[in-house]
Amino acid sequence: MGVALRPAGEADLGFLRALYGELRAAEMAFAPWTPIAKTAFLNSQFALQHQHFTAIYPRADFLVVERHGALIGRLYVDWGEPDVLIVEIGLLTRHRGLGVGSALLDWAADEARRRGAARITLHVVEHNTAARRLYERRGYRAESIDGAHILMTQAL
Repeated sequence: MGVALRPAGEADLGFLRALYGELRAAEMAFAPWTPIAKTAFLNSQFALQHQHFTAIYPRADFLVVERHGALIGRLYVDWGEPDVLIVEIGLLTRHRGLGVGSALLDWAADEARRRGAARITLHVVEHNTAARRLYERRGYRAESIDGAHILMTQAL
């Protein structure tokens, strides 16, 4: 499949910022702002999210996803005990539906098993039905709902 993971570094922040913008494009389409205002908002939101994730998940691996050497996404995994948390999976639109997400979920589950985790968890926005179907196909089950997010788990 040509997919590889590596730790995200400072040089990747531009790509990660652009990816964040693409991941939020559908909801931003409804904002009555200029393109410049939308970009400024997304950049500030990315910076806050990045700061939050790195502070709250000190055991996490923040990985960029490459395919045939090109940056295509991100995978953030917190290697907690006894549960592992997939903090974030995000792929560029043109790389979705090609099996990359399934491969990332399988890799995370295999690594969690290797580390002795009891289960792996993730949160998904309730209206993201495509992601929910993917997670269900990979063995995740809905456990609870917190606002607009569903906690899904997979026993290992």
